[in-house]
Amino acid sequence: MSRPSRESVRRFLRQERDDAWAVRLLRRLVFGVAGAYTLFALASTSMASFVTVCGLVVLAGLLWLMRRRGQLLLALASTLVTAALAGYFGAAREIAGGSANGMLGGQAVFGYWALSLMALLGAWIPRTHPGRRGVTVVLADMLLVVTSAVGTVVPAASVPMGFAALTLVLVARGGGPAALRRRAGSWKRVPRRGVPAADTDR
Repeated sequence: MSRPSRESVRRFLRQERDDAWAVRLLRRLVFGVAGAYTLFALASTSMASFVTVCGLVVLAGLLWLMRRRGQLLLALASTLVTAALAGYFGAAREIAGGSANGMLGGQAVFGYWALSLMALLGAWIPRTHPGRRGVTVVLADMLLVVTSAVGTVVPAASVPMGFAALTLVLVARGGGPAALRRRAGSWKRVPRRGVPAADTDR
């Protein structure tokens, strides 16, 4: 590792106003040390604080890595909110209906979690998407939240309603029936391998 030169040390210590490198370095160094000490002090209080701090650090790292993928961040945030609201409506349904309907309410919650993940995958699996993928996920999640709220009254039909709404949004935002016809036409145009005829000696 190379030793710092006298010029770099002088630039760091003098902190000239026209020297952007030295000014940025000192500010980042001070805030970095303060942030690291704060996180260490919070994490050392208890095991729960340690787990919370580690989770926040991992989340901040993921957000930093995906800072230029706004549509993906929007879709992930919408998926988390939808999962939380579906769980809330499921818990409200169990409280209102008693413990006898607990199994049905739990199945509905897991069904909506699966549908929210299907919305995320359905927007990102196609190679070409005519609209914004994150907006597609948000629209699908909004309908899922509405159907999960309706599911507090009719829990047996809530998941099929959510699946139908999700399918309609993905088809409409993915190009509509025309895209499905093009995809079906591309499947039909795939050449089939014929079975070679047996050679017969005459």
